[in-house]
Amino acid sequence: MNMRTARPTSTRRLTSLTAAAVAVVASLGLTACGSSGADVATQASGIVIEDPWVKEADSGMTAAFGVLRNDSDTEAVVVSATSPSTSSMELHEMAPHDDGDMVMRAKKGGVTIPAGGTHTLDPGADHLMLMDVTKPIKAGDTVTVTLTFADKSTMKFTAPARTFAGANEDYQGDDKSGTDMSEMGDE
Repeated sequence: MNMRTARPTSTRRLTSLTAAAVAVVASLGLTACGSSGADVATQASGIVIEDPWVKEADSGMTAAFGVLRNDSDTEAVVVSATSPSTSSMELHEMAPHDDGDMVMRAKKGGVTIPAGGTHTLDPGADHLMLMDVTKPIKAGDTVTVTLTFADKSTMKFTAPARTFAGANEDYQGDDKSGTDMSEMGDE
């Protein structure tokens, strides 16, 4: 075999190996791209809200309720909420005050929805507090809420407003003074 014949064979093998290597790298790159896109599970991707609703209010505070269902195999933690219907929102809970009375206050650590479980947002319990509605929310209106989770993923839902005479709890704000929840938009 002379050198002229050997060179093209080596070149063909090198070219074939290079082509194979490029194909492998390209397929790995596509796989990596696919795994970092929509296929990656986020805390928000496993959550569904059932029967969401908001208490109607002319002004002041009101709240959003419903059942958060986690269809994933890992817990999800809601750390904040926003809505165009309010200037600010807080995650709230009912807890005993120093005097033993139940008061509403900001929920530290967020709202945890266990893997494969639910977390209920109810009047007199955990709920999403719209701190200062920007315009009246009437029964039948819809309110959009965006939840942000511990992994920074988000979930948006809409909730119809309902007439509800309850939810007149005391609010223990940052100043530690109770605020009468009748400010939540009496009907």
